[in-house]
Amino acid sequence: MKDLLIIGAGTAGLTAAIYGQRAGLSCTVFEKYSPGGQIVNSPEVDNYPGMPGVSGYDYSMAIMEQAKKFGAELEFADVTSADLSGKTKVLHTTAGDFEAKAVIIANGAARRKLGCKGESEFEGRGVSYCATCDGAFFRGKTVAVVGGGESAFEEAEYLSGICEKVYLIHRRDSFTAAASAVESLLKKKNVTVLKNSVIKEITGEKFVTGAVIQNRGNGSEVALPLSAVFVSIGLAPDNGAFAPVLKLDEHGYIAAGEDCLTNIEGVFAAGDTRTKALRQLVTAAADGAVAAAAAFNYVKNNF
Repeated sequence: MKDLLIIGAGTAGLTAAIYGQRAGLSCTVFEKYSPGGQIVNSPEVDNYPGMPGVSGYDYSMAIMEQAKKFGAELEFADVTSADLSGKTKVLHTTAGDFEAKAVIIANGAARRKLGCKGESEFEGRGVSYCATCDGAFFRGKTVAVVGGGESAFEEAEYLSGICEKVYLIHRRDSFTAAASAVESLLKKKNVTVLKNSVIKEITGEKFVTGAVIQNRGNGSEVALPLSAVFVSIGLAPDNGAFAPVLKLDEHGYIAAGEDCLTNIEGVFAAGDTRTKALRQLVTAAADGAVAAAAAFNYVKNNF
């Protein structure tokens, strides 16, 4: 039995492993994809203190190696269900069952989808959720980015440097991205912003060839020739495996405050998976440290 099992090897989970191991807890981290979480695909991280300009990949590898240096184990497996109510916590994974005295859930959140006609049909064939992953395939082409937040502007900025034409499509009249990001993108001559608009349908044959854009104000539609559609409309939690016993908020995030405590003793939530106002690397790291400290106190007082 381990002292602490951590679900997710993003910033929150790996920080929790670092703090847990340094406190003397034996920790295993479970990750079904790659260490780092969403940030691993970012070409440049410019808002993490002390590491300006680092790539998402280098950042992710650095924090993973730091956790491993302190003795944390990394298990590449998907957690399919969990028994959390008892004093001994059990995670059922694709690599088998694991027991521990405490659990930190730091599984992050997945990218939201449009839900329009053609999206699932052309996923991987012109529909993408990561411009830095797939943008190079459409160098010199005309593409669209859907969204109005920070990530959408980052993706559009990146694509504007390699694509002939970039459309930014946003369902509202205003943006949630930082004013500096909006100002920078709007200066690009090859970027056209379509506000108050949505994609009604993504069209193509074997690959994406265009999209039907609908204006939400007057209902008018226009068919744009496109080689790719990059969807960047935020994140959605995936906490269904814990829903039977773990309290979630109305949006599906784990109901846990800044103390990272859930409604179950010995179970903690850290990072993007929990209810919070700001989802950034720095807040994920803070959550990881807080959750690990809480887990240490729980183990010390109950075992």
